[in-house]
Parts: sequence; C-alpha cells; structure tokens
Amino acid sequence: MIRNGKMCILLFILWISLFYGISWNAGAEDLELASQEAVLMEASTGKILFEKASHEKRSPASVTKIMTVLLAFEALENGQIHLEDEVVTSAYAKSMGGSQVFLEEGEKQTVQTLLKCILVSSGNDASVALAEYIAGSEMEFVNKMNEKAKKLGMNDTHFVDCCGLTDSDDHYTSANDIAIMSRELITRFPEVFDYTTIWMENITHVTQRGSSEFGLSNTNKLLRSYNGCNGLKTGSTSKALFCVSATALRNDIQLISVIMAGPDSKTRFKEAAQLLDYGFGKCRLYTDEEQMKFPSLKVRKGVQNQVTCHVKEDFRYLDTDGKDLAGIQRSIQLADTVTAPVQEGETAGYLVYTLDGKEIGRSELVFDKSVEKAGYGFCVKKAWEVYSM
Repeated sequence: MIRNGKMCILLFILWISLFYGISWNAGAEDLELASQEAVLMEASTGKILFEKASHEKRSPASVTKIMTVLLAFEALENGQIHLEDEVVTSAYAKSMGGSQVFLEEGEKQTVQTLLKCILVSSGNDASVALAEYIAGSEMEFVNKMNEKAKKLGMNDTHFVDCCGLTDSDDHYTSANDIAIMSRELITRFPEVFDYTTIWMENITHVTQRGSSEFGLSNTNKLLRSYNGCNGLKTGSTSKALFCVSATALRNDIQLISVIMAGPDSKTRFKEAAQLLDYGFGKCRLYTDEEQMKFPSLKVRKGVQNQVTCHVKEDFRYLDTDGKDLAGIQRSIQLADTVTAPVQEGETAGYLVYTLDGKEIGRSELVFDKSVEKAGYGFCVKKAWEVYSM
C-alpha cells in the first residue's frame, strides 16, 4: 500500500509538471562553479545564457590559439595561403617549449597539417610556424591578432604571442572575449570542426635524420565524454590554471561553454559540461527558412517600372523561457513605390516577427537588382515609343 501510495504521488507530481510546463533542469542559481570565470553563449545569436566574472582579465594559455586559427582561416579564405602550401619550420618556431609536436628546424609541413597540430595537439611550435608563414614574423602576426580582437569588440583582450605560452601580464583575455572569438571562428568557418573532432591521427616528420611517425592526440576530452561535443580548444599553464572553450551541437543548437582558471583539468571539463547541459535544457531555436515571395515594388523615375526583393538572412530566435514558438507571426513592412535610383542590396523593407503581440526581431529585405534613374534621353525614347504605337 505504501509503495503504491508513493507511486501515485510521483505520478501526480509528474502530471502537474507536464500540465504547467514545469522544467526540472538545473537553473542558473544551481550552477555553483569552482572555476573562477565562465560564460555560456548560443552561437547563432550570440546570446549569453550564463556568466560568472565574465569580464575579468586572465591569462588564457593555449586558448589563445583560437585567434591564431581564426586568422589562418581568413588567410585561406582570401587566397593568401592554401591548405597544400608547405611551411618551413624556423629555428625560432622549433624552440617553443610547452605543448609541441616536435617540429625540427627546416622541416616542411603543409598548412593543413599545421592546423591539425594546433587544433588537435595544441602545438606551440606549429602555431609559431604558421604565424610566421602568414605574417612574416610572430610579432607582426600578433599585431594582426590584436587588430582582429579590436574589430570583434574584444575589449578585455591583449595578445603578446600566438600560442599562449608566455607568462607576461600583458597577455590576457576574458571568458566573454573567448566566447566572442570562438563564435566568430565556428560560425564563419564551420570547416574548423573537421579538425577539432579528430581524436587521434598520425603526422609524418621528414628531416635530415629520416622519416618518422608522430601521434596527435586531442587535448579536449569532452569529445569522448559529452554527447554533441565538436570542439574547440583547451589551455593550461601554472599562471592560467585550466581553461577550455568547449562547443557542442544538439538539435541545431550550437553552444559555446567557456571556463577559465579551473582548479584542475577534471573540474574544467566537468563544469564546461554542466554549462552545456544547462544551455541545452533551457534553449529552443526558431529558424525561419521558408522561402517567401514578396510583392514587386513600383519604381518612379526609373529605367524599369518594377523591382523585386528578398530576405537578406534567415531569421533565428532563441527562446529560453519556454514560450510556444508556434505562435510566432510574420508581417511585411514594405513600401508600394520607390524612387530611382535603386541599388542592389540596399534595404527595401523588413519582415517583422512577433510573439504574443510583441516584436521579437526582424529580417532585412533587400533589392534584387539596381534600377538607374531615367535620364532625359530615356524619357524622350519612351515618349516616342508611346507616340508610335
């Protein structure tokens, strides 16, 4: 009887929770972290879901390499370098201590291999070799790192090397800024996951002493222990303690969990996973990918009478309050007529999204093509055509 009574109580509690939409996921107040700094961000929107001392400036150790890899992918994108390019290791790059893949002076490795060395095994020597190849010297590359940080709004950041090995007090960032550069990297260059999801792989050293295999092993242990983990970068020194920027994807939701100054490696990964669990339990993402046809706009004083438009970017809305996203409605804000000249890509109007009567965001509508203003000669020609009919 007692056992049946307890079962009835449990079923009643479950029914109440389902009826009223009560969530049993841990709340932010339950996230008591031993690590000194933390941030949880949703990648597509950049929304911060949790933070602890997120703007305190600390040494990031090898998490620095996120910026190094971001600049490398930008150099690949603009054609400055190519994955199959061979990079010659300098004596300076070889001299790097700490985490390394033991490149020898004069050794050649492709850009692709160096990226694996950096993102899988956190090679300091590989980072410097790649930085020198891109910018000519590590110092010039670091200048580019700081310029990029400024452009991204990373106001808590200053770099003095490309790998995070330094003990200098002038090399610092924050959990907030790590989340920013992590988001920039994974949203602009999702191909980075082809590297960060490698668990183990061999590279080949070819030097004057001959050829030898070297095994890369991923420093991010969450890859094997956390469902959906796909990156990104770890770091640890006696100054920085234990850091990680961990990324994970579930149900089209990409989260970034940043831990800085964890007391030990195990705690760093455990608390990064706690943040990810909290985020996945809290988040639902609405994405409007439906192709919508918009009415043509009449063009006054143009060489064409009409112009069409399209949505510049798909709309995404992140809900963390358990709202019914089926209630999202769309409305078009678009003028009937525009006056030439019209420039392709310029704003034509907006597609506005509302939920429960409140605007939750909007997508920009842009013109499909340019329409020049009709000049005197064009007007005379059109008048003659009308007259000749």
